[in-house]
Amino acid sequence: MRNISKLLTAGIVLSTTLFANSSDQNIIEFEKKRISQNPSVSVQEITINTKKELPLEGWHGYILDVKAKIQNKEINAKDIIFSNGKYIAMDLINSENGKSLKDLVTPNLTEVYYDKSKLIAGNHNAKDKVVIFSDPLCPFCMEYIPDVINYVNKNKDSIALYYYNFPLLRLHPAAQTLSKIAEVAKEKGLKDVELKVYTTDWKPYFQSDSKDDKLILDGFNKVFKTKITLEEISKKQIEDIILKDIKMGEDVMVQGTPTIFINGVKDTSKTKIQTLGNK
Repeated sequence: MRNISKLLTAGIVLSTTLFANSSDQNIIEFEKKRISQNPSVSVQEITINTKKELPLEGWHGYILDVKAKIQNKEINAKDIIFSNGKYIAMDLINSENGKSLKDLVTPNLTEVYYDKSKLIAGNHNAKDKVVIFSDPLCPFCMEYIPDVINYVNKNKDSIALYYYNFPLLRLHPAAQTLSKIAEVAKEKGLKDVELKVYTTDWKPYFQSDSKDDKLILDGFNKVFKTKITLEEISKKQIEDIILKDIKMGEDVMVQGTPTIFINGVKDTSKTKIQTLGNK
């Protein structure tokens, strides 16, 4: 066990609030008081989604589901806090490597994430399951995703790879449109869409901050020699696919891309896939 002296706490002043008897209910009450300090936020309900024991004696990480109203707009969010039954902290940082222990509290995936319709490589019945949330215009994703797909293809009998769209709209607005076009292309029977999307240089056709759907679509049609229309990518069923993917990512606290889960557990190193398949 790591000694508490090797961990640094971070967060607002309330993160070091002392509770004589910090039970699960104390955790909920703490979060209500913390959020309610903002007069524009009205807390509706807070529940404990997940409680995980940490590799730090006596400490647990809590994932909280928060329902609140901000200026009459309902929001659903998740938060992570820590407690050892005496203290509550907003974060715990390992002083040796600078990493937050929040990664250890990420929810594990359930079977629902192994949806055959999301399989892009490998064998759905394989023992080892890999799930990726990614943005097709994220620079690191464009390097990482093709390598993962190619690795799974080389071990296609023993690994299943599932892909979920997670466009980072604030960074790459064009990613959402590109993701919708790719979904239409797959419905039309185009093979290996993700691999081709991630290995294409889109800069000659549009920039990642573009919001011009026609420009993005024209670029895709030129590269893939398709005739997809604006009407097709605007269909509710296509938009719902992207929104559902994003929601499934948010449910397991995906915040950046690429995020990869190996057999249900988040792999922050992004290298554990290399331990699967042929050794």
